Amino acid sequence: MGTLTLTSLSGIPLIRQGNDLADIVVRALQDNNISLEEHDILVFAQKIVSKAEGRSINLVTVTPSTRAIELAAQTEKDARLVELILQESQEVLRTRPGTIIVEHRLGFVCANAGIDHSNVAGVGSTAEDWVLLLPAEPDRSAETIRQEILSKTGKRVGILIIDSHGRAWRNGTVGVAIGIAGMPGLQDLRGQPDLFGFTLRITQIGAADELAAAASLIMGQAAEGRPVVHVRGFPYPLREGSLKELIRPKEQDLFR
Repeated sequence: MGTLTLTSLSGIPLIRQGNDLADIVVRALQDNNISLEEHDILVFAQKIVSKAEGRSINLVTVTPSTRAIELAAQTEKDARLVELILQESQEVLRTRPGTIIVEHRLGFVCANAGIDHSNVAGVGSTAEDWVLLLPAEPDRSAETIRQEILSKTGKRVGILIIDSHGRAWRNGTVGVAIGIAGMPGLQDLRGQPDLFGFTLRITQIGAADELAAAASLIMGQAAEGRPVVHVRGFPYPLREGSLKELIRPKEQDLFR
C-alpha cells in the first residue's frame, strides 16, 4: 500500500463491432512499454465495450410506443430515444425537461438509462441518429475480457468497466463501476480496529467506484481517445466480485 499508479493507454483505435478488445489492449500495453503483472487491473470505458458488442442503435429503426410519445412530450426528448430508455429500464423514477431518471434493468439508478449520443458514429445516417446502449451484461463482458487476457498473457488481472453517472448529493458526473470481474466491488472493513482501537461497525468501501472515478479522471470525457487505463498498486486483495455488491437495496434507498 502507499502507491497507486494509473496509466491511460495511448494507441487504442476507434472500436467497431466485433473487435477483440483483449487483443487490442495487449498490443497497446506493449506499445506503451507496460509489462502486465499479476493482480494488475485494466479499466475499460463502457463505450468501447458497448461498441465491440454491437450496442449501437440507429434511431431511424425505432418505433416509439404510446407511453414513450407521452413521456417525450413531458421531457422534451426524442420519442424514439425515450422508447429505448423505457426498454432499458425497470422503472421510471423522476422526470424533468431533458432528463429521465430510471432504475436501469441492471439495478442501478441513472439518467436516461445510460444511453449516450457522444462519440458514437454509424453508417448510413447522421451522427445524431445514432445512440449507444450500455453492455447487455457488463459483469459477463468483464469476465470474458479477463479470461481472454489470461489466455493471451498468462496473467490474472482484475477487469473494471466504467461509465459516468451523476450523484444525488452533488453536481457533476463521476466514473462508476458497471461491470466487475476478478476484483472487489465493496471492501468490508467492519470488525477492523481504527487508530485508537475502536472497532469499525458500518464501514464498507466502494473500492470499485473509487477506482472507477480515478480512472475516469485520466480517460477524459471528450476527444482524448484513451478509453483504457492500466492500474497497479490497488490496495485491496483481488477476488471474485460483481456489480450487485454496489447496488443499494430499494428498502435502504432513502431517495426512492
